[in-house]
Amino acid sequence: MERVVLIKYGELTTKKGNRKFFIQTLYQNIKKKLNGLDVKISRDISRMYIEFLDDEMELVLKKLNQVFGIHTYQVAYKIDTDIEAIKELATDIMKEKVGTFKVETKRANKNFPIPSTEFSRQLGGLILKNNSNLKVDVHHPNTTLTVEILDRYTYLYTDIYYGLGGYPVGVQSKGMLMLSGGIDSPVAGYLALKRGVRIDAVYFEAIPHTSLEARNKVIELSRKLCQYTDTIKLHIVPFTNIQEAIYKECNPEYCITIMRRMMYRIMERLAKRNKGLVIINGESIGQVASQTLTSMSVINAVTNMPVIRPVACLDKLEIIDLAKKIDTYDISILPYEDCCTVFVPKHPVINPNLKECLLNEEKFDYEQMIEDTVNHVQTMIIQENNPEEFSNLL
Repeated sequence: MERVVLIKYGELTTKKGNRKFFIQTLYQNIKKKLNGLDVKISRDISRMYIEFLDDEMELVLKKLNQVFGIHTYQVAYKIDTDIEAIKELATDIMKEKVGTFKVETKRANKNFPIPSTEFSRQLGGLILKNNSNLKVDVHHPNTTLTVEILDRYTYLYTDIYYGLGGYPVGVQSKGMLMLSGGIDSPVAGYLALKRGVRIDAVYFEAIPHTSLEARNKVIELSRKLCQYTDTIKLHIVPFTNIQEAIYKECNPEYCITIMRRMMYRIMERLAKRNKGLVIINGESIGQVASQTLTSMSVINAVTNMPVIRPVACLDKLEIIDLAKKIDTYDISILPYEDCCTVFVPKHPVINPNLKECLLNEEKFDYEQMIEDTVNHVQTMIIQENNPEEFSNLL
């Protein structure tokens, strides 16, 4: 008998007119993720089917757990829709089970001659006859045997696994992720991917004040995020000259605010060059001085581009839990500082004044410096299992 993975779409089923596009995107993403494995993938409007080799099953399931857009999946036995064959298989599946059980029949094939509830009773009786270690409990069973009867084939399974949910990556346009070496921004990138947003990552470095080890942290964080998509472009911004000018010319209390405003200006230019429609970052309300509502408003004033903050309303412990779940936490806590932490003043302003920011910014020619900086951005092509390719794409 053959086993297949049944994938059910969940939220994708609410898309109505766009449903085919969402399913096609999910199909392509799964096809890329399972590339190199001996699988056959087919789909219809309500589910997807993956045929696999038995010795590759664990790897198939592991990779499916990295694909957004999957609500649930089951490893099911697939047989012809034949009453006696279904009864024999159901008995065989349940012969080693213990405790309580129930049978749930879903009869999509209305030409099947036995009603769902009656067929469940018949199967339950046969199972009890062949396994004295089982008892029926229709309310809180240890095991539920599900029988899905379709036109040509019937699928039987006992275990339901939950996928990542969300939307398939690629159903939305691109966003530009401000990826530092910290805990929050990789989680923000993960949550953006979960809503179907393709991402480019942007890392601001200030060598020699920041190290190559700090850059390598960001490369590895990007590679972790590649588990949930295929490729990420990592844009490395040489921020040293701008950052040194800020700390030389500006009021120390305002340095972080001015620095973030410069970053947003650069992000907007990079987004336009790379067809990004939004800026994404790991800001969490009130976590640091630059993330008070007043600070966010003043910093945001330099751009009309939407800024998405996926972790804005999560507390630090919630963010850490997610970071551990996606395996970025241990990388993020490596002791290499990025440019947001290396020059933190003793008393950064928490309620900055916009006029004061503008007065500080008049003290140096930031427009020309931004232009020079953007023209010297370098880009790395990051993939999950391949060495990065370094090129001057911008």
